[in-house]
Amino acid sequence: MKRVILILTVLLLACTLVFAGGKKDGADGAKIPVTFAGTEAATTGQSRMMQAVADKLNATGRFNATVQVAGALSGDTDALVTQAKLGVSLVVPSDPGRLASQFQISDLNILMAPYILTDPAALDKLPDTALFKEWQAELEKQGIIYITNMYNGFRSFYTTTPVKNVADLSGLRIRGFGNAIGNNLAKYLGFANIGISWGEVFPGIQQKTLDGCEVQVATADGSRLYEVTKYLAMTKHYMLQSAFVCSSSFYYSMPEADRALFTKIMRETAKEYGEIIKNEEDGYYANMKKNGVTITEVDIKEFQDAIEPLYTNNDLGFSAGLKDRLFKELGN
Repeated sequence: MKRVILILTVLLLACTLVFAGGKKDGADGAKIPVTFAGTEAATTGQSRMMQAVADKLNATGRFNATVQVAGALSGDTDALVTQAKLGVSLVVPSDPGRLASQFQISDLNILMAPYILTDPAALDKLPDTALFKEWQAELEKQGIIYITNMYNGFRSFYTTTPVKNVADLSGLRIRGFGNAIGNNLAKYLGFANIGISWGEVFPGIQQKTLDGCEVQVATADGSRLYEVTKYLAMTKHYMLQSAFVCSSSFYYSMPEADRALFTKIMRETAKEYGEIIKNEEDGYYANMKKNGVTITEVDIKEFQDAIEPLYTNNDLGFSAGLKDRLFKELGN
């Protein structure tokens, strides 16, 4: 942890030097420095998407973009977002649930709430909705620019014992999101939610302090979870999205034309890689089977019914009519 703090502090100091001159980055013809930082393995769609964005930005001649993935800067997404908030020129893939908890915007949870969004195509329209723009404004007040969302796979349960129905999760120690969404999923499905960093999951399962995790298949494959978990229950309870954010001070340090180019490339590449990730999933599932994982097609309705009290009790604190408004703005 001390090493991570030291690395991030150095980054912060370096970025402070960039901003100290009082000029907009790139205004004098110099290239704009930016680092894309994530926790997933380099082989996942999210990491490859960031590399593709960096390559496109560098090809314009206006940016000096680099990529640090697999937790190279930190295995804690929230810590990376915090560094971005402080002004470091980082672009970080978080997710709507994490952002909702980290910045106290309850309604933002709806994008990741169990069994609400089930079609990746909805994300193509999301940045143009009034709701998205409102969330952008709330985050900007706190020093963060919400750039775009990308489909990053449906999350299901990877366990050391078979899970065929809701009751099979009872009492299991499962690594999940350490936020309101993750805690409420655990509450209604009956497992113990362990909100540790992703880098601790494999050894945790290996050492039997965890009974499994819930995650998307690309990350499960990239992390070789098939070596420690032999059961996959296809609950598809979350449609995971990578919510890309950066520092507002970094964003507005760029000349207007560069900001527009940066945003355009990010959104177009997010859409492109959302499709790539969706098309690659069958291959990852096949590799799971090849490596001895038993895949169970569960009764989705049973899991949806178990989750329903989350919404009738409004545990996530949604504004009245939020779900209907989201669907209307998405054209559903």
